[in-house]
Amino acid sequence: MLKFRTEVDLPEFKKKMGYRHQSMMFGSCFAENIGTYLQDLCFPIMVNPFGILYNPISIANSLEILLNRKKFTEQGLFYSNGLYNSFSHHSRFSGSDPVNMLERINTQAAEASDILKKCHHLFITFGTSWIFKHKTSGVVVSNCHKLPAATFDRYRLSVEQITEIWIPLIEEMKSLNSDLHLVFTVSPIRHLRDGAHENQLSKSILLLAIEALISRYGNELISYFPSYELVLDELRDYRFYAADMTHPSEVAVVFIREKFVAAILDHEAKTVSGELEKLLPALKHKTLNNSDKDYISFLENQIEKTNQLQIKYPFIDFKMVIKKFLEKRAD
Repeated sequence: MLKFRTEVDLPEFKKKMGYRHQSMMFGSCFAENIGTYLQDLCFPIMVNPFGILYNPISIANSLEILLNRKKFTEQGLFYSNGLYNSFSHHSRFSGSDPVNMLERINTQAAEASDILKKCHHLFITFGTSWIFKHKTSGVVVSNCHKLPAATFDRYRLSVEQITEIWIPLIEEMKSLNSDLHLVFTVSPIRHLRDGAHENQLSKSILLLAIEALISRYGNELISYFPSYELVLDELRDYRFYAADMTHPSEVAVVFIREKFVAAILDHEAKTVSGELEKLLPALKHKTLNNSDKDYISFLENQIEKTNQLQIKYPFIDFKMVIKKFLEKRAD
């Protein structure tokens, strides 16, 4: 039989992911898409405690903050465009009240610090090897928060610069958590600001840096998931991109997600998530009449099914799913 596309081989992960251990995800939109999906399926996973991050240095700096249990203070914030911001965080953490903002980011960081020291899987998605360094402080920022370009020096990292910061970081994480397994991936989102060639150079640097880390530590500690290759080589068509021609389409996102689940989840997790996934469409179900008896009966039936899953799998927390069904019933 003729094949009209090249299929990307998926790695055989020696350490599978399941419901019985916590995980974390850091990085760009891939981490958000996959992580949110896993959260919806009740996996014990924390996603981007600093918000979306793109470059290897910002991700490494965030992990160092967690390892050192750094606490943010108002001196570490800056005011711009009517909001207080942090160079260590995505703009979704910005706010008009610095006290409230600090409470949110410090609470999230403290929780993430605890999880990092006991989680079994840490997923890292690199998006670009370009970084922005704040001219005044010399800090590599995680987000520019719409400040003028002249505020920053912008340059592309080398493979050596990435590995120099990640090798001691991995050693530190490994010494604190012997159960930890790192899974790296490169975002398939194209950064075309500097042109197609520069985007390829940027992605190539990320791929080579990850390969250098895997060569050093072996796949017992580090694995690679080919999300970049799945879009660029296996899908390989503009119909799998969104209207901006840089982000994967929803179909492509689902395709990558299915490949990810098939490769990394253990047998138990595939079984449980498959049962739970049958309930999720009901959460999106809408009706013109929330007081309709049939609709209320439908929701109560979904709540009962979720309760049965909770009894069947007591080691999984289904509270958020039940809460969402109760909220729909109360509307």
